[in-house]
Amino acid sequence: MKKTILPLIALLGFTAVNAQTAITEKMKDSQGYTYETVKNDKTGVRVYTLKNGLKVYLAQNRDEPRIQTYIPVRTGSNNDPADNTGLAHYLEHMVFKGTSKIGTQDWPTEQKLIAQISDLYEQHKAETDPEKKKAIYKKIDEVSQEASKYSVANEYDKLISSLGAKGTNAHTSLNETVYKNNIPANELEKWMVVEKERFSELVLRLFHTELEAVYEEFNRSQDNDGRLVNYELMNALFPITPYGQQTTIGKSEHLKNPSMVAIHNYFNTYYVPNNMAVVLVGDLDFDKTIKMVDQYFGAFQYKELPMKKMVVEQPMTSIVRRDVKSPTAERLMMAWRTSGVGTKEALLADITSNILSNSGDVGLIDIDINQKQLALSAGSFASTFNDYGYHGLTLSTKEGQTLEEGEGLLLAEMAKIKKGDFDQWMIQAIINNMKLDRMKTFESADGLATTLYNTFIEKRSWEQVLSEINELSKITKEDVVKFANEFYKDNYVIIYKRKGVNDKLVRVSNPGITPIQLNRDAQSEFYKTFSKLTTTELAPVFVDFKKEIQTKKIKNTTVSFVKNNTNEIANLYYIFNMGSDHNKKLSLAIGMLDYLGTDQLSSEDVKKEFYKIGISYSVNAGNDLSYITLTGLESNLPKGIELLENLLKNVKPDQDVYNTRVSTILNSRANAKKRKENIVTALSNYAKYGKESRFRDILSEKELRDMKASELTDILKGLNQYQHQVFFYGNDLKPIEAALGKYHNLNADKAIPAPKKYEEPVTENKVYFANYDMVQAEMSRIAKGEKYNFNTVGTVNVFNSYFGSGLSSIVFQEIRESKSLAYSANATYRTAPEKDLSDYMQVSIGTQANKLPQAVDALSVLLNDMPKIEKQFNNAKDSSLKQIASSRIIKTNIFFNQLNLKKLGFDYDIRKDIYKNIQALTLNNVNDFFNKEVKTKKYNTAIIGKKENLDFEALKKLGTVEEVSLEELFNY
Repeated sequence: MKKTILPLIALLGFTAVNAQTAITEKMKDSQGYTYETVKNDKTGVRVYTLKNGLKVYLAQNRDEPRIQTYIPVRTGSNNDPADNTGLAHYLEHMVFKGTSKIGTQDWPTEQKLIAQISDLYEQHKAETDPEKKKAIYKKIDEVSQEASKYSVANEYDKLISSLGAKGTNAHTSLNETVYKNNIPANELEKWMVVEKERFSELVLRLFHTELEAVYEEFNRSQDNDGRLVNYELMNALFPITPYGQQTTIGKSEHLKNPSMVAIHNYFNTYYVPNNMAVVLVGDLDFDKTIKMVDQYFGAFQYKELPMKKMVVEQPMTSIVRRDVKSPTAERLMMAWRTSGVGTKEALLADITSNILSNSGDVGLIDIDINQKQLALSAGSFASTFNDYGYHGLTLSTKEGQTLEEGEGLLLAEMAKIKKGDFDQWMIQAIINNMKLDRMKTFESADGLATTLYNTFIEKRSWEQVLSEINELSKITKEDVVKFANEFYKDNYVIIYKRKGVNDKLVRVSNPGITPIQLNRDAQSEFYKTFSKLTTTELAPVFVDFKKEIQTKKIKNTTVSFVKNNTNEIANLYYIFNMGSDHNKKLSLAIGMLDYLGTDQLSSEDVKKEFYKIGISYSVNAGNDLSYITLTGLESNLPKGIELLENLLKNVKPDQDVYNTRVSTILNSRANAKKRKENIVTALSNYAKYGKESRFRDILSEKELRDMKASELTDILKGLNQYQHQVFFYGNDLKPIEAALGKYHNLNADKAIPAPKKYEEPVTENKVYFANYDMVQAEMSRIAKGEKYNFNTVGTVNVFNSYFGSGLSSIVFQEIRESKSLAYSANATYRTAPEKDLSDYMQVSIGTQANKLPQAVDALSVLLNDMPKIEKQFNNAKDSSLKQIASSRIIKTNIFFNQLNLKKLGFDYDIRKDIYKNIQALTLNNVNDFFNKEVKTKKYNTAIIGKKENLDFEALKKLGTVEEVSLEELFNY
């Protein structure tokens, strides 16, 4: 008998979340700058508009002395010329190359050579004879060699990383290009010095090598199943406008035939202050910051933007069906085109999407398809752009299930919306959970900053963004039903992703780029002057765990508490010192919790009860730790504890559900062997651990089929009997203590069973290869190191920054900047997570298959002899120190940081010692570390690619080559 679901929805806890009326107010600061703010906005966002039209979004976040920065430009691939697709994206790459001041040793000489290269590219683009094109490209390569003598590769990154910046990157999409950095608060003005210069002009330095790196990114997109489906979907949804007719990465022929003149024209047209914004969220002073922004960015000249020709898509009146083929498992995506962001149609589509599938897993698709395991997985989402958007549905089929049958399942759920066959309370619950999600987003500097740059790109006011949930709140069930019947007709696009050979792959020859000069020791005059600028240094602050974490023993259970000073969202964790190493069935049992109910509540009702009170639960079994987590409004957490404990104590076995789950698991396993990403993971694991690994130590098909559902529910019912601890992050521990005392077993005393031990075998120059039809080849080289040694941790920190991670690292510069062999290349020395485990060195690269011999040689040279560049080392060292000084361990991380340190044998914040170690570090120390821990090790290599395209003679240089079957990799 199902329990009746009362429509009260427990909304009392949302009184602090409900937004009051959002009204924009114009204010003036102490210096006379006018800004807009929204009444009752708890984030305190200020929006300024400088005289040149530049928008400036400022907000404070005092969690740590850092500032999240974004510089969004309101242009993207939709503005690419039709004969130069991909232009906005590779322009984004070139903005990292410097200016006439940044990145050059002799600008007058370099400028003439770059102009010559530009002229050659125009000839190359116009030439149609293949042999003549090759000759021109050879000349481009020759002149580029000469030009590189006067450049300083990656000087922008050296400038930015010297500040202690993190997350330096950028992205391009349909309507946007966004540049990002996270910097220490005391380095804000120096950041502005660099960014003001960076966006003042465009210099297409080291162009042909970077363009080849972009082409490697194009190759990665060809090997990316999700992108292939999305490209086809967009092309069908938007047959007229650039939304579907040109991809952000661009066409192959355009990437191979660029115009530097066109790129300059694009930059001069769209990279103007009235089409850009500066977003800063963090530890800042409003008045000082806006004055600073005006000082550095206010001098940019306003420029009228070109009138854009309005191109309008015609209404869709029929179903458009397309096929995409690749080696991976079958799935489908279908979508209805909507109008753009902020429109009533887009809002209704968003609500409809959430009724079908939502974060609480209580949507119609969640309950009727996923819960009943009628497919491997299915979902719904709404995606909106400036002018248009779409409501998409996805489904991955089970074995023996056709894509057409999957389509029918999704349409059946949409038919229920049209009939109004969904609960009235769901819309309000969806709104409340949206409010909760917004609170979670706004509590971090990056979350708020991301929302702000999206606000700018979407041409919306901050008031409109804050008011959107209130607009959604006005939508009724009747509105949704009416909308569904009028909107969701036979006017959708459906993409069937079938298993097969992708005959659209573009395979090209190696262009034979001559490695350019990097001039690592060189510095521009700008850099030299910049290095003399001073700032007030930040003092590092280290956590006193005893002070920040309140710990008490309640009966037989340790309860830890960290106070939340930010908002009303709370987290509760039950933490067990056991995982799959202790019991292989534990993860399976925990996974079943999503599909089972109790004698009083069905699984569907359990999920609904949680969703209605804004509480979510998750259960995770790792190798050695398992967590049961509750998250949501603190006022409703005691009710969440009651629901969770009732579920754990009274979970009801269902053999039919379990048998279906086994079929789903076996289907998923079969599909995993068809996905490149899964094969890469399995292959790397095999190269690292061999056959006796956790990855391969799984329950067999026979074990799964022979198991009784009651065996798993017994594990769940008995979980709280094992010794464990409780951690609470919130405002008031007392109500939680009371709820734990009433519902939770605080007397748990059952001993944790002994774990299975997995060996860490030595690596011994073996090469493991897996065959897969792809354009690129992906290679990882892995070496086992020594046992954890705290004395090397500071050295490792700087070594990774200097040698293998970041845009100015040795590996990245050699592999990508100089030789243009890959889009991504990195090398990381990973210290062990526990004191009794080993460190590992890993080098990874993804490259065009016919460049593999060069990549093998280049990596071998780097792993045998680390270049020693004093200036670059000092930059990496200073960056590491500044990152530690400006970082703070906060919120739930306080507890979990301590938990991880205990595995290493520490009970204090070891960053204090690491900071001192780095201060005393020299380049010779890092070189000694390299010679001992990197150079002398034997490496195993994992490589995946299309067999006939790979040079196995090159691979033999790395060791004995062995082709590994998928059965060996996955052990099924």
